[in-house]
Order: sequence, then structure tokens, then C-alpha cells
Amino acid sequence: MIVVLDLGFGNVASVLNMLKKVGVSACLADNKSTLASANGIILPGVGSFDTCMKLLRKDCDLLEELEKKVLSDKIPFLGICIGMQMLFDGSDEGNESGLGWIPGHVNKFIFDDNKTKIPHMGWNELNPENNGGGLIDLQTISRFYFVHSYYVKCTNPINSIAGVEYGGKRFTVAVNHENIYGVQFHPEKSHKFGLNLLKTFSKISNV
Repeated sequence: MIVVLDLGFGNVASVLNMLKKVGVSACLADNKSTLASANGIILPGVGSFDTCMKLLRKDCDLLEELEKKVLSDKIPFLGICIGMQMLFDGSDEGNESGLGWIPGHVNKFIFDDNKTKIPHMGWNELNPENNGGGLIDLQTISRFYFVHSYYVKCTNPINSIAGVEYGGKRFTVAVNHENIYGVQFHPEKSHKFGLNLLKTFSKISNV
């Protein structure tokens, strides 16, 4: 079963509906006991970095179980939007430390011109890197929906599995380290492309 973490800062209903559309067994979880049954875990996130990190750390038992499942048991994990940014060491957006599961930092968009709009919003075509980490479709063009003002920079480029260009800047929008994945875009708002990605993640999770 895929468990979608419901910690009060993600578009969990839309993610759950998308999983059901592709025939994946999934449920919401906001406690340790439900998380314990997960074959795959998804953390959607919308909001500020510090607020989301504080909400995650509020339930020590849940965080302990999450780290056990992901870091020790190697259960596949997918972070979406802020859920991806939380995987890193920290963010320009706040002072809280991130999970530190993937080395790197979350940076604020800064452009030299006055024309490039922030946040980066709308549809972009992905440019796969490092074979897409087994998550990004290499055979077809994939376009996803974005809304964000910050972007991740991996310490090790091998952790970047897809990028896009915006305002003359190329940046990472999907990451992977072992069983840990993250995407900056919103699969739940990306129609057939989002359905395909969530289906691929479910296969990685053997669900």
C-alpha cells in the first residue's frame, strides 16, 4: 500500500485521487501506526519551509517511524514540492534544518532581469538526467505543472534526475538518492503525465 502523509500542509486528497485513478492501493496517514504498513510513502507539501518542517517534527513518534521506514527499511519515498525541498539540509526560506536525506540546499530564485516572474508558475517540459532515476519517463516527452519561488541545488549532481529552464536559468526539479525521490512539480495537477509518474512510483514500491 502507498501511504500519503497528511500532516496539514499538502494537497493530499488530490494525490490520493490520482493514485486511485491508476488502480493503486493507497491511504492517508497522520500517525505512526498507519505509516508502519507502508510499502511506499508520499509526502506532498504546500507552504513555507519552516512551517512544514515544524509540523513534521511535531509528532516525534511519526518522524521516528518515517526515518526507520525510509532510512533503515529502504521503503520508497516520494516528496512533492515542499515535500522535496524538505529532503535537503536547509532553505533560504527559513531557519529550520531540513531532513538532510539528500545533500544540498534550497535557494531563492534571483534573476538579473526585471521581466522574469516569481513564482515560476505553469507548465514545463522535463529534461531527464542520470537516466531519470527510474522515475522519469525517458521514452516520451513529459510536461508538468509548477508553482514555486525556490529551487533545490544538489551537492552531488548525480542526485539530479531531471531539470528545466526558466528565465535563462537551468535548475533541478527531480531528485533521487537510493530509495528516496523528490519532485518540485505537482503530479496531482499534471494530468496524464502525473498519472504516469505516480504509476511508476507505485511499481518502484511494488504496489
